[in-house]
Amino acid sequence: MKKHILLAGILLISVSAFAQKKEIKKAEKALKNGDLTEAIGLLNQAEGLISNADNKLKAQFYVVKGEVYLADAGKNNYDKMKTASVAFAKADEIGESSYKERVSIGKQNLRVALVNSAISDQNSKNYSLASEKLHTSYMASKKDTSDLYYAAGNAVNAKDYPRALKFYKELLDLGYTGIQKEYTALDNKSGKVVSFGDENERNTALLTGNYTNPDERMRPSVKGDILKKVTKIYMSQGENEKALVIMEEARTANPDDVGLIRSEVDLAYKMGDMEKYTTLMNEMIKSDPTNPELYYNLGVSAAQLDQKEKALDYYKKALELKPDYDLAQINIAALLLSDEGKIVEEMNDLGTSSADDRRYNELKKQRTDLYEEVLPYLESAIKTKSDNIELVRTLMNIYSQLGRDDKYKTMKAKLENMEVGGE
Repeated sequence: MKKHILLAGILLISVSAFAQKKEIKKAEKALKNGDLTEAIGLLNQAEGLISNADNKLKAQFYVVKGEVYLADAGKNNYDKMKTASVAFAKADEIGESSYKERVSIGKQNLRVALVNSAISDQNSKNYSLASEKLHTSYMASKKDTSDLYYAAGNAVNAKDYPRALKFYKELLDLGYTGIQKEYTALDNKSGKVVSFGDENERNTALLTGNYTNPDERMRPSVKGDILKKVTKIYMSQGENEKALVIMEEARTANPDDVGLIRSEVDLAYKMGDMEKYTTLMNEMIKSDPTNPELYYNLGVSAAQLDQKEKALDYYKKALELKPDYDLAQINIAALLLSDEGKIVEEMNDLGTSSADDRRYNELKKQRTDLYEEVLPYLESAIKTKSDNIELVRTLMNIYSQLGRDDKYKTMKAKLENMEVGGE
């Protein structure tokens, strides 16, 4: 009796396996005929008992499932792409040699679908979804680490800094640099050099006659970019000490990278190390001597270090390079007017003696001369900063002190309108 029961059990499993194999074969046929709904239904019928199948049947099932769901995903159905990714991963894990090539092709096709879909998301500024898709593409095989790099970049654009940091750390642990051989050719229509995924793809393109001048080149390292972004993420999270450690590594690896120098400048400024900030800014000026913003920033740091003459020199240099640089004009005026307080204080402390009267007149002239000196800077700045209420107020007061009644009235009316509008 027991033998009959055992035999019936073996027979049941064999029949089930046969049924599953039949459903999978039907699903493959439906896939070839483009009937994806039928194929998915057949796979759902087979999936319930797939755990009892041998490895060869399991591998076949997961390969077919991956192919069906990838085909059904089209260009944008991310959920079905993820289902395909899981299926191919399971088939790969089983390691059945007879399906190895189909798994490999399936993964390649899946990557193309995910990357193209991510590019579409990127173009529509859906950076978060683009990052997810590129990470899924990377996880499908973990061979093309560039997908992880671009997933991190999209996470940065989405302002998902914890996710970006996680990806960048993984890239650094993997020793990723982005350096690899590129296969290029000249696009005869656009006249531009374009790169291809591999040599075979480039050679196929050459056969069309639309491309000429095949060549090879090495992509430059992106390690500096990764370190720079990790530094900025740490800075945004207030972890300046961690940022400093990464920055030192980045600068050692890329001493002439202007982008890294700029990031270190930002870090030094954020940490209040104005001496280092000034040193680094001068380093940047050597690489970009006609950039007015660099001189302006040096002026700001010099002012914070109470180096007034240096600050004025830097601001004036910025104006030489950009005559309508309103921020430099305002800061020059502010620095010059910082002496006004001392003049007024001394005037108020004077007595009524003849000597005091003479000194009062001297100070009054100094104050008038100071107003005359700052006036051109403020009048130029207000052309582009007409909505700056403090600038309007300062000009109104100076015109009043200089007895320029018409201009005083104009500024007074402007100020009143701005204050009413502000309310």
